[in-house]
Amino acid sequence: MNLTHSHPGPQRRLSLLAAALALGALAACATTTPPPLEQMAVSNAALAQAVVAGGPELAPVEMAMARDKMARANAALAAKDNDQALALSQQAQLDAQLAEAKAGSAKARKSAVALQEAGSALREEMARQPK
Repeated sequence: MNLTHSHPGPQRRLSLLAAALALGALAACATTTPPPLEQMAVSNAALAQAVVAGGPELAPVEMAMARDKMARANAALAAKDNDQALALSQQAQLDAQLAEAKAGSAKARKSAVALQEAGSALREEMARQPK
């Protein structure tokens, strides 16, 4: 039995190793995550809701971050980087929800101030009334 033919030579082993590494690199580049279309829709809806709640005026920083991340998520989706698209769209959703919450908080503060002012005006008016 000739053992020199049963084992691949160093040149052959190098070629096999190079091929295996190339396949591994290709597999690493390929995404296994499906396109996050549902998450993208949820994130877009959260952005729209934040706009309706007054986010652009009352939470402009958070709205800008949400819009930027959503734009980057769309670019990642177009580039078929589904993992990145998913992560960015989730972050955009959270930023939009934060903008909505901040807008709601600002509106509530304004309402509380208006109620306090109305109460003060009413107390002053009652104090001026003869008893």
